[in-house]
Amino acid sequence: MKLKKGCLLLAEPSILDDISFNRAVILLSEHNDDGSVGFIINKPLQHTIQELIPEINAQFIVYNGGPVGQENLYFIHTIPHLIPDSIEIAAGIYWGGDFEVTKVLINQGLITKENIRFFLGYTGWEYLQLETEMEQNAWLCLPNELGSNLIAKSSQHFWKNKMQELGGDYLLFSNAPENPALN
Repeated sequence: MKLKKGCLLLAEPSILDDISFNRAVILLSEHNDDGSVGFIINKPLQHTIQELIPEINAQFIVYNGGPVGQENLYFIHTIPHLIPDSIEIAAGIYWGGDFEVTKVLINQGLITKENIRFFLGYTGWEYLQLETEMEQNAWLCLPNELGSNLIAKSSQHFWKNKMQELGGDYLLFSNAPENPALN
């Protein structure tokens, strides 16, 4: 599949020594002549949104979005009709929007963990850097077959599940320990 906004990048099993990207699944949220941006969707942190933003009364898990800008909070969602100024990524998934409105809607119970996901940091590539990594077989580019259900359905086991779906040699890697030295 051609790299484009909205696709999923699955870390090839060969990325074992990169702690940020080992077994990562990334939603590519931007891809153009300036570079690429995405969010790792399957690496939950030990933080909730309320721990980071105390005025939000919700226990939504925050995810490690990537190694860039880890001091900043980002979010994707499926409810642009509720969150003004959202940017469409693809397939009914949106990036950002008015954070003050978002906080109020979460506190009112109108936004749930099934339709929003928060991240500390993001992944980023300079122009043609991601293409080079693709040529080096660091990533698989797959369509987001879940569409807007990606937020609700993806979990920390998402990479393993995708490897099992791919079958063949990938099936073997899906059952290998995350750190082969511990085998």
